[in-house]
Amino acid sequence: MPDPVIEVDSVNITRKDKTIIEEADFTIEQGTYMGVVGPNGGGKTTLMQGILGIMPLEKGSIKILGTPIQQFEQWNKLAFVSQYSINFNEKFPLTVRELVGLGRINKTNLGRPLKNDDWNQVDEAIEFMGITQIANRRIGQLSGGQKQRVFVAKAIVRKPQVLILDEPASGIDPEAQEKFYMILSNLNQEERTTILIVSHDLAAVFCRMSHVMCINKKVYTSPITPDNDPNEILRKAYGEHFRFVMHEHICEGVFDV
Repeated sequence: MPDPVIEVDSVNITRKDKTIIEEADFTIEQGTYMGVVGPNGGGKTTLMQGILGIMPLEKGSIKILGTPIQQFEQWNKLAFVSQYSINFNEKFPLTVRELVGLGRINKTNLGRPLKNDDWNQVDEAIEFMGITQIANRRIGQLSGGQKQRVFVAKAIVRKPQVLILDEPASGIDPEAQEKFYMILSNLNQEERTTILIVSHDLAAVFCRMSHVMCINKKVYTSPITPDNDPNEILRKAYGEHFRFVMHEHICEGVFDV
């Protein structure tokens, strides 16, 4: 049985005296590929911030790799890619390779040049993400889809056990999205990296991922299998009148509210 990497026990998170997450209770095992969905304002980003140690907990506890989050120090084992990566400053002077290299910097080598092994890891991450041909281009010269792949390369160059992405495919064209999700699937399968993706694209989640987490103040999780009706869990977050239809074979989704 895979080891748990994230354990959330009876967690409440509040903002300005308003409860955003209530009684969240779940475990995520190593190698899970999970889509995190829910209506706007339901608490998706807030819960991810709690897992990343950014948002304090009003109640309950979170363990990362078996360690209470208050004592957790191996933050190089977690990586986060923001939805705003594609809006990165176009005038930033670094090349793709140099930017990915920043992912190898930690408190033990801060202020020192990267070693040959670090640059080897950088080149491996760049190759894995399929961006070798743009490695020497400035980040400001890239398309939105290319930027997202660069920032994922920067995240995985440190070999994290958990990768969290917030709306990574928003703002990029369908072809780039398809390539992006394929790369993430390979990362999950080949490296057994646990991946959590906050997304509004229900078709992408139920087509490509192994588990789904639905959040609307309450948190619900479920494996994704051919025998499971997506609406059973989705209606808990979106309401009883929500209807989601998966088209067979072509893996497209439409939904009516």
